[in-house]
Amino acid sequence: MSVKAFKLVPAVERETLMGDKARINVECIECCGKNLYIGTNDCFVYHFLLEEKISAGKITFVTTKQLHKYLGFKKAVNELKAASALNRLLVLCDNTITLVNMMNLEPIPTGARIKGAVTFTLNENPVSGDPFCVEVCIISVKRRTIQMFMVYEDKVQIVKEVFTPEQPCAVAVDGHYLCLALTTQYIILNYNTGTSQDLFPYCSDEKRPIVKRIGRQEFLLAGPGGLGMFATVDGISQRAPVHWSENVIGAALCFPYVVALDDEFLTVHSMLDQQLKQTLPFKEGHILQDFEGKVIVATTKDVYILVPLPLEKQIQDLLTSHRVEEALTLAKGARRNIPKEKFQVMYKRILQQAGFIHFAQLQFLEAKELFRSGQLDVRELISLYPFLLPTSSSFIRSHPPLHEYADLNQLTHGDQEKMTKCKRFLMSYLNEVRSTEVANGYKEDIDTALLKLYAEANHESLLDLLVSENFCLLTDSAAWLEKHKKYFALGLLYHYNGQDGAALQLWVKIVNGDIQDSTRSDLYEYIVDFLTFCSDQELVWKYAEWVLQKSEEVGVQIFTKRSEEEQGKNSFNPDDVMNCLNKYPKSLVKYLEHLVLDRKIEKEMYHTYLAVLYLEAVLQLKTVTTDNCVELTETQIKLRSLLQKSDLYRIHFILDKIKGTVLHMERAILYGKLEEHDKALHILVHEIKDFSAAEDYCIWSSENKGLPYRQRLFHMLLSVYLNPGSSDCELVMAAVDLLNNHATEFDAAHVLQLVPDSWSVQLLSPFLTRTMRESLHTKRMTQITLGLAKAENLIYKHDKVKLKGSPIILSDKKLCQVCQSPFCEPAFVRYPNGGMVHTHCAANRLLNPNITHHLSNSSSQT
Repeated sequence: MSVKAFKLVPAVERETLMGDKARINVECIECCGKNLYIGTNDCFVYHFLLEEKISAGKITFVTTKQLHKYLGFKKAVNELKAASALNRLLVLCDNTITLVNMMNLEPIPTGARIKGAVTFTLNENPVSGDPFCVEVCIISVKRRTIQMFMVYEDKVQIVKEVFTPEQPCAVAVDGHYLCLALTTQYIILNYNTGTSQDLFPYCSDEKRPIVKRIGRQEFLLAGPGGLGMFATVDGISQRAPVHWSENVIGAALCFPYVVALDDEFLTVHSMLDQQLKQTLPFKEGHILQDFEGKVIVATTKDVYILVPLPLEKQIQDLLTSHRVEEALTLAKGARRNIPKEKFQVMYKRILQQAGFIHFAQLQFLEAKELFRSGQLDVRELISLYPFLLPTSSSFIRSHPPLHEYADLNQLTHGDQEKMTKCKRFLMSYLNEVRSTEVANGYKEDIDTALLKLYAEANHESLLDLLVSENFCLLTDSAAWLEKHKKYFALGLLYHYNGQDGAALQLWVKIVNGDIQDSTRSDLYEYIVDFLTFCSDQELVWKYAEWVLQKSEEVGVQIFTKRSEEEQGKNSFNPDDVMNCLNKYPKSLVKYLEHLVLDRKIEKEMYHTYLAVLYLEAVLQLKTVTTDNCVELTETQIKLRSLLQKSDLYRIHFILDKIKGTVLHMERAILYGKLEEHDKALHILVHEIKDFSAAEDYCIWSSENKGLPYRQRLFHMLLSVYLNPGSSDCELVMAAVDLLNNHATEFDAAHVLQLVPDSWSVQLLSPFLTRTMRESLHTKRMTQITLGLAKAENLIYKHDKVKLKGSPIILSDKKLCQVCQSPFCEPAFVRYPNGGMVHTHCAANRLLNPNITHHLSNSSSQT
């Protein structure tokens, strides 16, 4: 695909060069800076001053003839090479290289020259390191010989002569390496070590060889089949070949392009992708060379310069043609020719432009990578979408523009399916970049645009955006959400911006049906949760009535499920809450359960109030339902549990309310709380005949009160069963079961005195067996305890005997080891180490810790 990489501009026209001499032909060219040298077939060297002019963006060249010089031979000038460091021009004519002054073209006074040269080249990567000489490589007139010379300002010196396996035809030099075109093949030869590397064959009789150094240790060669081959000094190719015509005459390099000349055309190939980029018609050409970035091409009569178009323009032309990959390849290759800072700015812009080209083609993955790599200001992308940027945004599109589109409508030509795909891409891209450095400085624009996209597409991520950290602008976002009837999301936006009142007002309208939004089917429960965690008491009280009217059981959670930290601060006074809940009995019960059972507040009023509410509920349910009613059963269980476990309610008050009702079990529990166990057991045994409940009564009433208390209750129950005034067989069996099931709770001796003489041993055998086992177990455990105590006592006695084993002699000559005074009384204290001290000194030992230290140091002396 074509790229306008070069423009052919005349440099020296035939009139300027030859005037009226029609037989003069251009044979060779050299250019050094502004100095242009031309060698002709009549042995003249012409010196021109070449100046570049730019007018209205058009480049022209003005050549001014400085002088010309006849060399005195009757043969053509074959080659010219400038050595600017020496101010010398090397001229090859009649197999002799002459050194002349670059300015006046006069031969040097010493007459130094190199004879016997067929062709020559300069080593552009010299190995000598001497700045005041140049290294020249010649193909000698001697057969199969290459010679290396050092050329100084006024002398030449041969340094190496190398023999080749075949006659060389062309040569290029890089350091110690020679790239040679021999008769039948190309080779790489290290003239320092003598080692060589064959490259590939070719026939010099059929085509003209081309050997050109294009970079450090790399050469360009004219290969078979019209291929331009790249080769390194190691004999390998790091680039794919370029496709030339079969009759290529010459080649030149102007990075990143390789220019080739044939009979009719100049062809331009890229070194980066080896593709043909440009073809320029050019007939009768026979010279093509490059000089320090200038590419000069000549016929026998005219000289032209291939002027490269600026790389930026070439890249922009490629982008305009939507040839993104070529543009990027060219941009990367241009890095070596552009200052680093300028290149980075240019390359980022190119990446961004390429990204928009892919975007317009709906190639979103490629576009995203290019946007990221080019560090695109994401607002450039957002601005394509109408109304997404906030009205307060100060963003102005890049100039010159990165793309040719006014908005998304123009880009998609109104195709709704394409617009939907573009919006989905932007949603994904914004979601990815919003938490990265790309978003720094304009997070409000990004999040607001993302919210608008989510709302318009009814996307599930809208709520995730609003409940997490975001920078959505309230005014723009609120209007957009309202426009798309996203009222629940609008409430979240108000909440995030600290406007909880506005949020609740919206949500309540949704629940009441005043506005429609089906985002959450459980919005009422959500509001309850929201109020539960709301720290604004005024707001909670404002909506408390509303939530309770909707559901007493759920609404009360705004008071019962508050955080423990907030409850610890007593932010809501329980008395105030109960006053509010008086109209809602179910809520009131739930709240009292929360205070009494969950928070375990030990306040008589709450416990009594809850018990009364339970009691009233039970009595009411008994009047309207059967005993199998689940609600009645659950409420009765709660009442009994409270009466059993709580010690804070007003017992007599509750008892008065229960008297005269059918709540016998509850009455028994209350008598138990009053320690009137006989009444309680009488109710359980004789009134409701629930023997299991009677046994449970004995257990829970004696909980945490010790074994004697429990035994007393069980004996009382046994006495009720065995009351002499009762001969009910059912009570007798209950008594037997009581003894057999709770044998360990009775004093066996006492029981045997209570039971009737008519009872058989077999009847009481389970009781007697368990009692005996328990008695034997207790006896044996006691014996073990006694044995251990005796053993411990024996150890102490042994220690005491050991202490008494040797006599202690006390005299008035003995000194107390503490105060060093003699003993005046028979009373003393002896330490285990044998030391003796006064009783009063021993008493003071705790007050003075040095005493113990003194005793330990003196013990060996006593």
